[in-house]
Amino acid sequence: MNKPLVLRKVGNSLTLTVSELAKDLGLGEGDKVFAVRTPRGFEITPYDSDFETAVEAARNFMRKYPNAMKKLAE
Repeated sequence: MNKPLVLRKVGNSLTLTVSELAKDLGLGEGDKVFAVRTPRGFEITPYDSDFETAVEAARNFMRKYPNAMKKLAE
């Protein structure tokens, strides 16, 4: 999809209507999305990149210290 989005003023806020995009991502009312700045602009994603970074760090820790993880599991 290569369709421009239009900013509109609603009260004191600016809004973007992204109904088609939300449908494509499987999102509905109340779901959270994250706007991530990239070298090419912004990426809107339902995934939190900070959370992904934290999960990867935890996985690396668990691989590096398997004995400590086994002890913690007892």
